[in-house]
Amino acid sequence: MTNLLEAPQQPKLPAGPGTPSTRRLGATIRNLMTSPKYGPVIVTAVLFIAVFVIGGVRYRGFFSGQVFLNLLVDNSYLIVLAVGMTFVILTGGIDLSVGAVVALSGMIAASLLQTGWSPSVVIPLILVLTSVLGLLVGLMIHVFKVQPFIATLAAMFLARGLCYMVSQSSISITDPVFVSLAQTRIPLGGILSITPSVIIALVVVAIAVWVLHATRFGRTVYAIGAGEQSGLLMGLPVARTKVLVYVISGFCSGLAGVLFTFYTLSGYPLTAIGTELDAIAAVVIGGTLLTGGYGFVLGSVLGVLVLGVIQTIITFEGTLSSWWTRIFIGALLLVFIILQKVLTARRR
Repeated sequence: MTNLLEAPQQPKLPAGPGTPSTRRLGATIRNLMTSPKYGPVIVTAVLFIAVFVIGGVRYRGFFSGQVFLNLLVDNSYLIVLAVGMTFVILTGGIDLSVGAVVALSGMIAASLLQTGWSPSVVIPLILVLTSVLGLLVGLMIHVFKVQPFIATLAAMFLARGLCYMVSQSSISITDPVFVSLAQTRIPLGGILSITPSVIIALVVVAIAVWVLHATRFGRTVYAIGAGEQSGLLMGLPVARTKVLVYVISGFCSGLAGVLFTFYTLSGYPLTAIGTELDAIAAVVIGGTLLTGGYGFVLGSVLGVLVLGVIQTIITFEGTLSSWWTRIFIGALLLVFIILQKVLTARRR
């Protein structure tokens, strides 16, 4: 006998559009796209694929594997620079000195190599000096409460001035080790190849991902960006972390300068003017929030690749000025800043 109080069984819904599983999937996708953490990164990935496909449809040979690998070859130094900038921006800071430090690294390398110094001494020395400069900037920000914009602006002028103290003209690099590294191609099968700089850049990216997502230091970096006072109340080493992110940025700037000398085999005082803006643009386009707290190193790499593929398309076109790259970067930067504002406002 049927229990009259028993609720009637609901008929099972057929699998397909409109089913609970489909609705859950749709909700998950919407949450990811509207998340200030993942949304901008997904948009950047889609943008890169779309621009690359447009280039492949418009230009013959654009879809070749070597064109993609050349994005890494030509921008390996910028990838390393963007990694360091990501650490800084995640804490809510900024570093305007990185382009000048790249130039200073090249000038020091070219000058010392010309006088007969060994590369095994020159490269570590550059990395130590640029890290010390980053340490001084970090201490200026923490101890004297100087705004990061002002502190790094002062470091930018200092580094650029030191370039001119080394030499006011270009210095060629003829050291056999540097020349060999500049000319070496690592085969990947067929006609595909990369340079040692790409390997170094990818190693730096892998280490940065591990540090940010698998160490206490990385969690503290995110915590400072989300709210410095909250980090202090939780007992996190806020002061030490704020200083160390500028040391990391200085180290990455020095390493990027070394990689750039592999690319150009020279040092020049006017090298990398405006490169700090490229690094900031790549990080922001890659989804890192300018106010800190949200962002990924891999997103910054995607941002660099987006800038690289735009430059490649302009090169393939042949009739456009290189200044169009700046125009597109400016437009993308504005769009992504607005996107970040919209997504963070919705979450609140």
